[in-house]
Amino acid sequence: MSGQERLEKPPAKRNSLFVFLPLAVFIGLAAIFAFQLASGRDESVIPSALIGKPAPTLSLPAINGLRKNGQPVAGLDPASFKGEVTLLNVFGSWCVPCRVEHPLLMQLAQDKRFRLAGLNYKDKTENALGFLNDLGNPYAMVGADTNGRAAIEWGVYGVPETFLVGRDGIVAYKHVGPLTEASIRDDLMPAIEAALK
Repeated sequence: MSGQERLEKPPAKRNSLFVFLPLAVFIGLAAIFAFQLASGRDESVIPSALIGKPAPTLSLPAINGLRKNGQPVAGLDPASFKGEVTLLNVFGSWCVPCRVEHPLLMQLAQDKRFRLAGLNYKDKTENALGFLNDLGNPYAMVGADTNGRAAIEWGVYGVPETFLVGRDGIVAYKHVGPLTEASIRDDLMPAIEAALK
């Protein structure tokens, strides 16, 4: 057998490994996905490291020019959370799901047992003003998080997100994604009722 013939014949074991490796990876991933689907776990529920811990203390400036009932709307001051039950909603004018949930926030703002605060995430002032002027302003205070630093401290994955802060300043609940009538009824309102006790 010449040297050339030996070079052309690859080892059989190595060839079969490369053929079956992608198949084995695919089967493994399919098993993981099937297990997740069969578990019935809600994948939209993302645990928050903040639950049971004090709300972040980073204050944010007001959105310049934002008014409610003719009065300027204050910026976000987490020190004011103590003593009141507060819903903090993270939103952006550029966020389509934020527009979808906004009418529900307007309804929630009618409940005077708690207050609604906003964290305006990576938005331009004029866009945030247009959003809240067009759709209505449900917030008692709104902070402009133009660089996203506050959202990082809150552990925000994406907008919209909503946090419930108890009278003690401790984060009691987090909802990821747009609020719906069902999520408000089944999850948020029971959490609010517990925080109001």
